Amino acid sequence: MSMPFYVAPEQVMKDRADYARKGIARGRGLVAVVCLEGEVVVAENPSTTLRKVSEIYDRIAFAGVGRYNEFDQLRIAGVRAADLKGYSYSREDVDARSLANQYAQILGQVFTHEMKPLEVEILVAEVGPEPGTDQLFHLLYDGTVIDEHRFSVLGGDADAVTERLAASRADELPDLATALRTAVASLAGPERVLSVGELEVALLDRAAPRRCFRRLDDDEAVALLGVAEPPPVPSVPEDPAGTGAAGADDGEG
Repeated sequence: MSMPFYVAPEQVMKDRADYARKGIARGRGLVAVVCLEGEVVVAENPSTTLRKVSEIYDRIAFAGVGRYNEFDQLRIAGVRAADLKGYSYSREDVDARSLANQYAQILGQVFTHEMKPLEVEILVAEVGPEPGTDQLFHLLYDGTVIDEHRFSVLGGDADAVTERLAASRADELPDLATALRTAVASLAGPERVLSVGELEVALLDRAAPRRCFRRLDDDEAVALLGVAEPPPVPSVPEDPAGTGAAGADDGEG
């Protein structure tokens, strides 16, 4: 009779943690920075359809890095939980802390009891009515909750991005333009330049009456970053001979 295969619980947990960390490290980073106008979230994301930053409720945003299908399922679960609580009680009862606790339970349960952990890190951010009342909850793959202040960094190369962001932060709370420039420079590092088209930018607007989440389009991001706009697309040359050659690709066929 063969002996049963045994693996120490400490080794199982270590292997799961290593697996999750490797998956998350392959993803592009994300930064959230508290500013005078609210909280700006900047993600390196060239896709125009798949979102890493989304609205959860009136003053609450969600951001995720890692496997898209996994953190998007968590986003949907958070939206449903927030809607249910707001409908059952009041909109003011929905807060980032309770959502972060629910996410922590889900992540911890999967990490402990399932074969494969979730390869995600998520951020739950809530903007307050005044500077100093904002909340940033950074949740790891195993359900660990980190209550962060001033800024939060998720995803690949997080240690280097955190060092650059911490080194560039002044004691005073920055305005939106300064916070955005700092976030983009920290994500890019000294050897890269990130264009607006490679970024997803959202703001939890402190001054908004109820729903505070809004996305910043490319034109607004360009204006805030103070960079030159991308060159215009060359126009199709006129075809005075009337051959139609210049517009050959414009038909419906």
